[in-house]
Amino acid sequence: MTTILSSIAGEFLRYKALGDAALAQLRDEELGVGDATDGLNSAAVLVWHIGGNLRSRFTDFLTSDGEKPWRKRDEEFTARTVTRQDVMDKWNGGWDALFTALEPLTDDHLQQTVTIRGQSFAVHDALHRSLAHICYHVGQLVFLAKGFRRQEWKNLSIPLGKSEEANRNPGHQDPGSHAKLIAAATGQAESKRANRA
Repeated sequence: MTTILSSIAGEFLRYKALGDAALAQLRDEELGVGDATDGLNSAAVLVWHIGGNLRSRFTDFLTSDGEKPWRKRDEEFTARTVTRQDVMDKWNGGWDALFTALEPLTDDHLQQTVTIRGQSFAVHDALHRSLAHICYHVGQLVFLAKGFRRQEWKNLSIPLGKSEEANRNPGHQDPGSHAKLIAAATGQAESKRANRA
């Protein structure tokens, strides 16, 4: 049975779609714009952190500590010059690690224990912790991208003045449908995973 895990995976999928759409609305030259010394992370820094965190947490998820010795967390916050391909490779590498780890899990795994930095967590706690962390940083990424696009921003949620219409068509509230809607609104190819959520 995978009812709870499907819900968690669906929310991860929703936030990947939001991040994909935010990145798609940034111009190449905007990806590295930020000042980490002043706490203003660039899209590239956020992607390096999200990708590094997901890859570390979900590589050998059930069998090794989630903070891998090869991860250099502080380096994720270093300003960098990047290409769009660099950003997308780092971004997708993290998400691929997550979804690969989630694929074989069932709700029966939720009470098992994993470790992060030597501390034990039930699988469900580790997943919720990771989801909250990802939501936080994807929100930063969306806010950053919206700041660059301003009036040209393609809305990723219910546009102002469209609430009544959304209330009449609540089918887009489930994560898979929402992910598809986000992809369509920003002209992106639909994720194969969105079809399964």
